[in-house]
Amino acid sequence: MPFAVGLTGGIGSGKTTVAELFAELGAGVVDTDEIARALTGPGQAAVGEIARRFGPQYVTADGALDRARMRKLAFEDAREKKDLESILHPLIRREAERRVANSTAPYVILVVPLLFESGAYQTLVRRVLVVDSDQETRIERVRRRNYLPREEILAIMASQIGQAERLRRADDVIRNDGDLAALEAQVAALHRKYLDLAAES
Repeated sequence: MPFAVGLTGGIGSGKTTVAELFAELGAGVVDTDEIARALTGPGQAAVGEIARRFGPQYVTADGALDRARMRKLAFEDAREKKDLESILHPLIRREAERRVANSTAPYVILVVPLLFESGAYQTLVRRVLVVDSDQETRIERVRRRNYLPREEILAIMASQIGQAERLRRADDVIRNDGDLAALEAQVAALHRKYLDLAAES
């Protein structure tokens, strides 16, 4: 199994941007959100199971998961959220493991937004990298990207592990305050570190 680093951080912290910078330097990137989108696309494996469990109203006309409707249900009902996760998480984990194992890059960045919350990826990664950003910056990023109201963004944040706990459990931290040059410098330094660690392993 290639040397893999788990990349995580709260919603709006900039995980995708950081992962893209690592990819530009030659790292392999496996993104569990991307895998989840693929698995819930038109006619994909998870969609039929979701329709059977939750009803056809959670599937769009083209056969994909209705993400907005399902997100609303999951945030309103913890039991329904758990049922959804029991369908999706094993499929996502298996596909992530397959992609990491098949990577030919010198090391892999495995992007898992809920890395600490799920506990399902600890055996795949050798280190954990947390992207850190202040709360107001994160709220503004999510608001611009997803057009969600502030209350909904705060509810999502509240459902995630606290940033202080995330930082306590991190092996490495990248600070993302919107300064691209500073971000690139931090990624470059960690890229060199991960190349060394991968070579040693």
